[in-house]
Amino acid sequence: MLTSGARCFIVMSHMKPMFLPGVEQNPGEGPYRTLIEQMQKQGAEYPQIWHLFAYLPATEHLARFTQAVLRGPAPLSPGLRELIAAYTSQRNHCPF
Repeated sequence: MLTSGARCFIVMSHMKPMFLPGVEQNPGEGPYRTLIEQMQKQGAEYPQIWHLFAYLPATEHLARFTQAVLRGPAPLSPGLRELIAAYTSQRNHCPF
C-alpha cells in the first residue's frame, strides 16, 4: 500500500533471510544498523537493502541515489515513481 509517496510496512513475525547471510549477520555501526534493529524489535518488514548499507557504509551513496531518484524533482510524482518501482519489483519476483 502506498500513501502520499510513503511506504507502509507490514508487521510480520519473520522475514525470509537474504541470499548473503554474511552481510545480513555482520552489520557495521551506523544509522542503518539502528534502523534494522528497531524494525526487527517491532517485528516489522523493512527493505533488505538496508543490510548492505549497514554492512558496508561505503554504499551510502546508493541510498542517497535511490532517494534522489524516487523523491527528487522530476516530471513524475514520487507516488507514481514508487508505483513503477513496486510494479517492476513484482515482475522480477522481488519484494519492494
